[in-house]
Amino acid sequence: MKRFQWILGVTASIAFIFVMLITSFEIAAYSDFGWYQKEYEKYNVTRDLTMEIGDVMDVTHEMMSYLRGDRENLVVYTTINKVENQEFFNEQDKIHMADVQNLFLGGLKLRMIALGALVLCLGVLVATRADWKRILPRCYQIGLGIAVAGSVMVGIYAAADFDTFFTKFHEIFFTNDLWIFDPRTDYMIRMLPEEFFADMVSRIGVIFAGGLLLMLAVSILCDKMFRRKGITQM
Repeated sequence: MKRFQWILGVTASIAFIFVMLITSFEIAAYSDFGWYQKEYEKYNVTRDLTMEIGDVMDVTHEMMSYLRGDRENLVVYTTINKVENQEFFNEQDKIHMADVQNLFLGGLKLRMIALGALVLCLGVLVATRADWKRILPRCYQIGLGIAVAGSVMVGIYAAADFDTFFTKFHEIFFTNDLWIFDPRTDYMIRMLPEEFFADMVSRIGVIFAGGLLLMLAVSILCDKMFRRKGITQM
C-alpha cells in the first residue's frame, strides 16, 4: 500500500508540474502584451512590415485572441505601407495558424486532464489515509528531478542550435510544411521572426523555472516542518 501511495504522490507531482508548464506558457503569451511591443522594436518589425507599431499591436491582439478560441477566424484588416484595409494574413498563414490553435487548445485540454489526475491522486491518498503531508513534499522533489532532467536536455539542445530545435519542433507537432514562410510574401514571418520565438522560449523557461523553484522551497520547508512535528510528537 505504501508503495502505491508513493506512486500516486509522484504521479500527482508530475501532473502538477505539467499544469505549471502549460500555465507558464499561457502567462508568457498573454500576461503582458507590452513584451510583444518591446520584441517588435528590438527586431525592427515595423520597418520590415512598413506598418505603425499601433497597427502591429492590433494585429497581435487579434491573432492571440484567435489562438485562444475567442475569435472565429483570422480575417484581419490593417494599414500596411500607409494603405488602409489590407488583409494581413494570407491563406497559408490562416491554415498554419489553425494548426497552431489546435495545438494550443489541445495543450489547455491536457492541462485540465492533468489537473483532474492531480485531484484524483490527492483524493485517493486522503481516502487511503496516507501520510500525505510527508509523502507529497518528497514526491514533488522526485517529480521535479525528472522534470529538470528533461528540461535541461531540451534546453541544451535549443541553446546549442535553435534553428535545428525550431525545425524539429515543427516537424514533430505539424503534419505539413505550411510553417515554412517566405519573408518576401508573408507578413506574419516578418512580424514573428525566429529570434522572437527564441526569446519566447526563454521567457517561458524563466517563468516555469521560477514556479518550480518556488514550489521546491515550499516542499523543503513543509518536509522539514512535518519531520520536526513528527519528532516532537514521538
